[in-house]
Amino acid sequence: MPQTATAQAAASTRSLPPHPNQQLLLSQSQWLFKEEDLQLTPSVAAGLNPNQERENRAKGVNFILQVGIMLRLPQITLASASVFLHRFFMRRPMIDDKANQKSGQHYYSVAATCLFLATKVEENCRKMKELVVACVRVAQKNPNKVVDEQDKEFWRWRDTILQMEDLLLETLCFDLSLEPPYTPLFHYLNFFEVENNKPLRNAAWAFLNDSCLTPLCLLWPGRTIAAAALYAAARHVGVNFLDDKRGKPWWEVIDVKLLDLKKACNYMASIYENAPLRGGVEENIYTRTPEDGDSAGTRTRQVRPAEDIETASQDSRRRTSTASAAGSDVSRKRAREDEGELKEGTEAEKPPTTDDREAKRQKITNGASKEEAVNGAKDGNSGPPSPAGSEEGEVDE
Repeated sequence: MPQTATAQAAASTRSLPPHPNQQLLLSQSQWLFKEEDLQLTPSVAAGLNPNQERENRAKGVNFILQVGIMLRLPQITLASASVFLHRFFMRRPMIDDKANQKSGQHYYSVAATCLFLATKVEENCRKMKELVVACVRVAQKNPNKVVDEQDKEFWRWRDTILQMEDLLLETLCFDLSLEPPYTPLFHYLNFFEVENNKPLRNAAWAFLNDSCLTPLCLLWPGRTIAAAALYAAARHVGVNFLDDKRGKPWWEVIDVKLLDLKKACNYMASIYENAPLRGGVEENIYTRTPEDGDSAGTRTRQVRPAEDIETASQDSRRRTSTASAAGSDVSRKRAREDEGELKEGTEAEKPPTTDDREAKRQKITNGASKEEAVNGAKDGNSGPPSPAGSEEGEVDE
């Protein structure tokens, strides 16, 4: 029996997941391609088989994951490095061990450089020596190998990473702003209040981990990949989500098209059918979904009863009443403030009474008396001349 996300009843108290800024969406748009474009990469143009190129991409990402686990890096850093690798090989050719290409870059060297750049972008830096030692151990498939600065492999990997970093930044056009799908998935789980559903959470997380091995990040943005992971996990576990109060299904609430979710899931299913990346351990998650019709979408959707659906007019009236109530509160507050100001102005403009006139007259009289007293004191000091002054006058005469 499907499990219902009963927490949908409290949807009115939750806010929608935040949307990325417009600059980030604009920068991501130049890195989104069609499935036909993946057959026209520089590596394929140089003679490499498309399936072999996809397999080499997966090997490069697997190299990133192994080195990252050895360095204890967070998953978001590893996902960013995998995105850098997939974007790099959309503009640069790849060298394959079995092919005889004259120019190109090896996927292991690019993978190590992408991880080095991702640690700085995501601010999870590691010492250069630690990164080089981990790369040597993973490349030689010997996790206990003793690597020091006297080893030739140490300096070869160190010089390769430092030289490749400039080429990587130039190829990526210094566009390092990413939105890994793990962050939107976290917001979706919290929004639908299913973050404590461990089977659902683990299945969605496994979908994202496996998507890093594929060029899925070149076909859809991170938000769509996160929604596809939730969609595939909900179908696999048997969880459905209740419509919102206006009867909108959950994928429309988070602003994602159902067709994109189905296409992303079918793309992952096709890759696992042709070349299972991990032995088909999670093969039940990646089942094909008909892209026409809504039979699969109903498995993850619980339709709200008609009597509980709030129409647009009701929603508008509710918002209008809320705004009116808030406006009336503001109006009453302003009226009280205006009344206080008017009272103060009335008291200031009130005509003077008889007592006020008498007090003012008395004040003027007292001021005049003081002034006369001061003038009299001055006149007394300037009285008749002193005897000394008289004698001086007589001497002068």
